[in-house]
Amino acid sequence: MPQLNQLPEIFWSQLFWLTVVFGIIFFGIGLGMLPKIQSTVGAREKKIADDLERAQSARSAAEETEAAWRSRMDNARVEAAKVAQEARQKSARDTEAKVRKAAEKINLKVDASEKKIREALSSARVEIETVAAEAAQEMVDRLTGIKVDKKQAAEAVKAEMNV
Repeated sequence: MPQLNQLPEIFWSQLFWLTVVFGIIFFGIGLGMLPKIQSTVGAREKKIADDLERAQSARSAAEETEAAWRSRMDNARVEAAKVAQEARQKSARDTEAKVRKAAEKINLKVDASEKKIREALSSARVEIETVAAEAAQEMVDRLTGIKVDKKQAAEAVKAEMNV
């Protein structure tokens, strides 16, 4: 077969050019593309870390708000107990009226405080979901090149957070 007869004549030439081509490809990817990929991955990791840090700070703020609310609730309960003790020392009729007033005030304070806590927690959760949705949208875009709209990203984040 003539194809096999010419193999010894062209083997070293083809091996040389094969080495040259693979060397060019290796150095082209290694020196040209790899640093860009590494910088993109580094930037993405930094963005994720920053987003997680912001989410953690939002969570901490919500926990601080809840702790302050609990402290106010404890103070309000202590105050109500004092009012109740003083009212017991008076006549039964006066005591009953004062206890009702104090209980109404406490309930109003509790309701208002609970509303504030719910609003703060809801706000923090919305902010976390928004940041996470933006981060997810950007990650999907950078990693796969697929454009995800904000609604889909928000639904995916909300589904994961509700699990």
